[in-house]
Amino acid sequence: METKKIKCDKTKENCNGHLQLDFNGNELKIFNGKEISENNKELQTKEISSAYLNIINSIGEDSSRQGLLKTPERAAKAILHFTKGYNETLQEVVKDAIFDENTDELVLVKDIEMFSLCEHHLVPFMGKVSVGYLPNKKVLGLSKIARIVEMYSRRLQVQERLTNQIADALQEILNPRGVAVIVEATHMCMVMRGVEKFNSKTVSSSMRGEFRTNPKTREEFFHLVKSN
Repeated sequence: METKKIKCDKTKENCNGHLQLDFNGNELKIFNGKEISENNKELQTKEISSAYLNIINSIGEDSSRQGLLKTPERAAKAILHFTKGYNETLQEVVKDAIFDENTDELVLVKDIEMFSLCEHHLVPFMGKVSVGYLPNKKVLGLSKIARIVEMYSRRLQVQERLTNQIADALQEILNPRGVAVIVEATHMCMVMRGVEKFNSKTVSSSMRGEFRTNPKTREEFFHLVKSN
């Protein structure tokens, strides 16, 4: 696969100059300005490994001791796994799992477990996501909702954006009458540093369509999310 040098359009939501952007209407997978292929995945791992080696040496550790010899490579593979969502698109995740269905009742998938990396300190936050929507003659395969959550959470994130991206994705592919998303997470940046509050949780929500305009519909969603 031929790699391409492409200019990053920083107005695009997911483009950070290194990983992902839209190009002529298509979402490309890029790293350091190059479309990701099997060949340069190896280069990607080597570059990240080198960066981790510098970190280990910079904090005063001996990177040549036995326990750390392969740590840069292991850490590089780990961070690529934690951020594998950059290598996926919504179309690839959903595929052909959208079905015609004449139903208008609330669909809810709740307590979807997720973890992500805070983009401010690169430490994890983890929790649960609940996603509901009101169909508009189309439904999505239930497992795809969990996969959408995973795709967006496996990126450098803030919880507020993650919540909105999940809602935007459902709105884009289904054009439903309403979408509701709640994310409840524990942030290690509040546990391991800073205020060091071990029991704090952050809750964010995104309401679209009838969930925003109709209090009874919104109340039904919250009731079902809280029920056992």
